[in-house]
Amino acid sequence: MIEFLKQRFASPSKNAYAVITGAGSGIGRSFALQLAARNGAIVCSDIDLESAKETVALVEQAGGKGYAVTCDVRDAKQVEKLAQQSEKLLGHPVTLIINNAGVGLGGKFDEMSLDDWKWCMDINLWGVIHGCHYFVPGFKKQGHGAIINVASAASFTAAPEMSAYNVTKAGVRALSETLFSELRKDNIRVNVLCPTLVPTNIIKNGRIPGRYSKLADHALMNYAMTTSDDVAKLTLNRLDKGELYTTPQIDAKMFWLMKRASPNLYAKFLGFSYRFVNNKEA
Repeated sequence: MIEFLKQRFASPSKNAYAVITGAGSGIGRSFALQLAARNGAIVCSDIDLESAKETVALVEQAGGKGYAVTCDVRDAKQVEKLAQQSEKLLGHPVTLIINNAGVGLGGKFDEMSLDDWKWCMDINLWGVIHGCHYFVPGFKKQGHGAIINVASAASFTAAPEMSAYNVTKAGVRALSETLFSELRKDNIRVNVLCPTLVPTNIIKNGRIPGRYSKLADHALMNYAMTTSDDVAKLTLNRLDKGELYTTPQIDAKMFWLMKRASPNLYAKFLGFSYRFVNNKEA
């Protein structure tokens, strides 16, 4: 009973045995460094092994333990192997999975190919599904665990010319909301991160049409209201408190409240704004 209560009220981000996908840069790397500062041991996985190794070097400089592993989250078998390999590397069952790997995709709906859609869905949505699928059974078996799924404010803002990206992030949010209630009885915490602009490599590694990519990259690097380090710290703190949502920036909170207050009016406003901007550019 005492052990059960310890696990029930423990802070999942402290002394964690964690796995992070997309840990080679951006928010993934920031999560790794925050966990290292909290005495964690971290498996840093990324499709780019060299970038994962760079994160591990930073983790070890911060006094944590890190292990670099290559993993393409689109491939279920690779994620299954990641789950098995991580427990061996850590020498302990995994207690926290952070499904962070993601890509950007923008453009008009009728200009995007089905290959673009599949690429985005496979990484942003199926990658998160794979992560949850292969780590949740272990959490249930040990009687505790934690999940952080990185979505986006795009999951509810539904901005034009971001259809595929919006759909994948809305799916991540819906999955997280479902698991939050479903896994509560198993002492498994779930948090979903929904930021707006955060300086990362998502534009660089994404498929953004030329007319938008420079503008988007400029906005990310110059007008973001927070840093990836601050986002990671806040998310881990909210996970520890048992909270479901992390919306780090004030603009994300405002969009969330606007849409909840009047969904139809919000959609009309978005459409009007989109037409106004396009007419101005014409």
